Amino acid sequence: MTQTAVEIPGYIAGSWAVDLVHSEVSFTVRHMMVSKVRGRFEKFEGQLITAPNPLQSSITATVDLASVNTGNETRDNHIRSEDFFHVEKHPQMTFRSTGIRPEGDHYLLDGDLSLRGVTKPVTFRLELNGFGPDPYGGTRAGFSATAEVNRNDWEVSFNGPIPGTSGMVLSDKVTLTLEIEAVLNSGN
Repeated sequence: MTQTAVEIPGYIAGSWAVDLVHSEVSFTVRHMMVSKVRGRFEKFEGQLITAPNPLQSSITATVDLASVNTGNETRDNHIRSEDFFHVEKHPQMTFRSTGIRPEGDHYLLDGDLSLRGVTKPVTFRLELNGFGPDPYGGTRAGFSATAEVNRNDWEVSFNGPIPGTSGMVLSDKVTLTLEIEAVLNSGN
């Protein structure tokens, strides 16, 4: 399949570093069938390459799983344990894009997500939030992306039944959310 160039207002080709202060990698999972628990990762890094043809752009990212923060230390320690991330053996989650394709007014970002020694394909719904100058003489770009994954695909399968119901404590589905602000590397 031949990729054709798409027109994006203000688009800038180049190499970008994720601005960690203005970016977030987070997740949401249903708990006890009645609510959602949200968490985020405090430490991550990423590199984006916006190609002259946007559909040939690429993204790589690494997340420090020990930096998980759900606002509850006991829960965070459990998530770091062998029951979930097993950070002693698998300290990082990585993502490497394999393609970008248009869909309506947004894009689909395909890639390989690696967690707990398992690599599976994932597709994020990607929105380009814009490109422009910052007050420091640099250039910024913003991206939002979401994907729904089944945590069991990466062997993150700890769970338990809710007594008196047919439900489980945690849903299998997890929503991953990325809010990324990137800075154009000098020399572009």
